[in-house]
Amino acid sequence: MSVHIGDVSLEAPIILAPMAGVTNPPFRQLCREFGEAGARAAGVELNDKVDSGGSVSQAGLYVCEMITSRALIERSPETMTMIKPDPLDPVRSIQLYGVEPRTIAQAVDILVREDRADHIDLNFGCPVPKVTRKGGGSALPWKHQLFSDIVSGAVEAAEQASREAGRSHVVPVSAKFRIGIDDDHTTFRDVAQMSADAGISALTLHARTTEQHYSGQARWEYIEELKSLSQLPVFGNGDIFEADDAARMLRQTGADGVSVGRGCQGRPWLFFDLVAAAYGSQERYRPDLREVADIIVRHAQLSVDHFADEHRAMRELRKHVGWYLRGFSVGGQMRHQLGLIESVEQLRELLDTLDLDQPFPEAAGGPRGRAGGAKRPHLPEFWLDSHELSELQQAKIHEAEVNTSGG
Repeated sequence: MSVHIGDVSLEAPIILAPMAGVTNPPFRQLCREFGEAGARAAGVELNDKVDSGGSVSQAGLYVCEMITSRALIERSPETMTMIKPDPLDPVRSIQLYGVEPRTIAQAVDILVREDRADHIDLNFGCPVPKVTRKGGGSALPWKHQLFSDIVSGAVEAAEQASREAGRSHVVPVSAKFRIGIDDDHTTFRDVAQMSADAGISALTLHARTTEQHYSGQARWEYIEELKSLSQLPVFGNGDIFEADDAARMLRQTGADGVSVGRGCQGRPWLFFDLVAAAYGSQERYRPDLREVADIIVRHAQLSVDHFADEHRAMRELRKHVGWYLRGFSVGGQMRHQLGLIESVEQLRELLDTLDLDQPFPEAAGGPRGRAGGAKRPHLPEFWLDSHELSELQQAKIHEAEVNTSGG
């Protein structure tokens, strides 16, 4: 079931969706390793990266947490740390956020010319009020010329930089977006057409509106509609918590692949299941608590290596620990202590006091992540009056260039 995003070939069309503060290099590496283990369990012999005809991944696409274009151009130390690749990942994928066509094009140029990415995704799915109230994120596609200028400029920058850098293939650009702002102001159909006209290589639809935020059920029927009206590869996003969910989405929508976000929080081994299933295998990974504890410690060690700062690494890891232990009998006091870890050694000592022989609990499966409720979309004044930016909106759109992710 190979899917091509430009010259990038995904033999198992599974995408780890970028999540702020979650999909950093240590977590992406764990997800990739589990995806590769799932491929091997399905009898796939993994090969090295192929450069002559483009990049090839046999076990999914693992996207860097979203970075802002302006921060990349300014070479913010934090941003440069965020885009450090997983050295063994055959396809280095980075998601960009921005609101100004020239800024995004400059960021794409940097990533391509400096050989920092094999695939670039553009984020138009963020529903966070502090972003949409300034016209960014999932509010932006309502402004047709602005959206078109951004995607066209990004594709042109990728093509030019790829040629001038002497790369063997053009770095493809994809786009992720939502159904629209609300049910009365949908944007995905226009986005699909403008993206195709601009040369975008693939589309990912989070099947919710801005108003829905992460609440309720993802409306997969919109993924089906998108697939019916677009010739581009379509990836469905929303409510993929198990391999069976992915299979059901593909059957129901005809999508080319799936993008998984909250479902893998504290569960990097979900990619074992997803990739194995993509190859037709029934193999599934169900770790007992001893295995989970070992995964947590390895995550911690990878984080220390990445941040070169144990205190920072442990601070970043704390939320993951809570997710990892969901469904296991741990106890409130121990969970509290694990939420205060300061070192890998302390983490290991605390985990070793648990009953590590606990089998994988049924409660550890199913939906994950905070869904919350529907939220009235916060938009700039008069935003919905026209598909074109007013002079005032044009003058203020740069204010939406903030370091927030989601989608």
